[in-house]
Amino acid sequence: MDMKPLLVVFLFSTSMLAGCFGEDEVASAVPSSVDVYPEPWDRSELVYNDQDIYARVTVNGSHGIDEVRSVYVAVDTITAADGGAGLTGDAEVHLGLWLPVIEGCDWESESLGPECQVPVIAEIGPYYNDGDVDALTPADRLGKMLIENYVPHGYGVAQVSVFGTGESNHCMDLMGTDEQRGIDAAVTWLGTQAWSNGKVGIIGKSYDGSTPWQAATFGNPYLATIVPMSGLIGVHELMWRNGSMEARGMIMHNGVYGSFGIDGDSEDAHTLCEGYLEGYVNGPAAYLSGGMVTYGGNDYWTERSFLDRVLANYNGSVYIIQGMQDWNVDPHMAFPTHQLVEQAGLEIKTLAGQWAHDYPDRKSGHSSLPSGEGAEAYPYTLRWDWADEMLYWFDWYLKGEGRAPTLGVEMQDNRGGWRFEQTYPPTDTNYMEINGAELNPSGASIGGSSGSITMSYGPFENDTYIVGMPSFHIPITPHTTNGAHGFLNMADANGMHLGHAVMDYRFHEGGRDGQEALVPFSTVLGKMEFMPMDIFLAAGESIVITMTQTGYDYVPSPVSAGSYSIDWSGATLTLPIVERGCDALFQAPMHAYGDEAQRAC
Repeated sequence: MDMKPLLVVFLFSTSMLAGCFGEDEVASAVPSSVDVYPEPWDRSELVYNDQDIYARVTVNGSHGIDEVRSVYVAVDTITAADGGAGLTGDAEVHLGLWLPVIEGCDWESESLGPECQVPVIAEIGPYYNDGDVDALTPADRLGKMLIENYVPHGYGVAQVSVFGTGESNHCMDLMGTDEQRGIDAAVTWLGTQAWSNGKVGIIGKSYDGSTPWQAATFGNPYLATIVPMSGLIGVHELMWRNGSMEARGMIMHNGVYGSFGIDGDSEDAHTLCEGYLEGYVNGPAAYLSGGMVTYGGNDYWTERSFLDRVLANYNGSVYIIQGMQDWNVDPHMAFPTHQLVEQAGLEIKTLAGQWAHDYPDRKSGHSSLPSGEGAEAYPYTLRWDWADEMLYWFDWYLKGEGRAPTLGVEMQDNRGGWRFEQTYPPTDTNYMEINGAELNPSGASIGGSSGSITMSYGPFENDTYIVGMPSFHIPITPHTTNGAHGFLNMADANGMHLGHAVMDYRFHEGGRDGQEALVPFSTVLGKMEFMPMDIFLAAGESIVITMTQTGYDYVPSPVSAGSYSIDWSGATLTLPIVERGCDALFQAPMHAYGDEAQRAC
């Protein structure tokens, strides 16, 4: 494939190159080997094809792409107790399968040698035939990129419809146990065919990025790697934050995805299954309580919580991809998840850029972000090396070829600078504690559904990185029996958004389990934690924090927004800080930088 020539113009002058975006300095911290594949910090002058809507591998594979196969996989774990297709005993998931054309390999044969056995990359979700092409047509959102890049390199690619969507029957179970069983059956089928080498990887974004986590809960021996992109580690974990519900939380099953299973055919009756019926009750119940509604033996939300089971059962690798400006599937799905997976002994890498609910290589999405939500990092967000990065990953974990990838976190700060961290937050993080009164708050109470308090800190004497999840522990005293709710917005002095935090103070200890009912004039310490952020502030810049009852798309407590007072002398803002110079940064490829300086070096 033709590739256009690239003239790389560095951001800094020649005299600065030794200290900024210098390959030697970065490579000295992380040993680099380019004999198999170049590390991210060794790719700055490499040329990639940026003419398509998605990234392309730099070396095309040698195999052709065979005709798509339509496959129905029986799921015998769905029983009459599940309703839907369990009553008729014919539950099945549908998939489209693309295999490479390899000379001498007959894919219909029941006996194939190792030279005719290939690994499979699967993309699994609810959108085939429901808002997108069918499962037998390469999907623009990801399937086409997978098929055209990796099938020629000797991979099978499968597009799989979850229950109740596409040509899969049964009911749309919104990430519940039934859906998980269907995904697990598809993984087993893909891993046990005569043409399979027994290794399956799952990749996808959003809902399709949640199915990899679902698959990993089983410890299926054929699942070798997962690549969740802005994927859910749990449904309640995403839509409720410290008891605060996103506006969509109550209706996601029945009001949004449940309708996918109703398309006028004879299988519409399958929608009347256990999970769908439970959705009518559990959405409103979770809104009222703010928690997991586990009383009375109810397991609707716990069965849709994946991470604990992944850590207990899964034996493969994980590559998380997350937009740090994604407010659809927030970055707390990736952090502290990365470290939890790492601590469980699993091999993990994370790629986290300042894009929104998107892929790392989609110019149309990256270029349209507003200020404070990714605009300042564009176009440095675009990773045209992503197709190669995934090829290196799949080659190692699905074929055992190449060399082991360097594990850790590729993190991009809000001004566009990329760097590599061994883990995240980094082990050398310093935690700066600031008493709330030092922030000069403009008030000491929040009234009803209105009112705000503004605080500020700075200017910072030196260039500063705020990384990870800052916390703000705030003593609040409710004035009535009504609820109390808090929202914090962190911005720079010019109003550019940096991060936010939210809490229903019935959940003042944090997490998904309420601690106690609020008692009038009884003080509780609200342990608020900001969403993960990676912020660069130049010397002389400040931060401004505004506190209100709620913000963005979070819904105040259902027991109404009661007024409360605040003891700022007992409050503590904790900022996680790291020191990083220009020698910690690397330049992502395919960007002709202009004269604008992202930081003074």
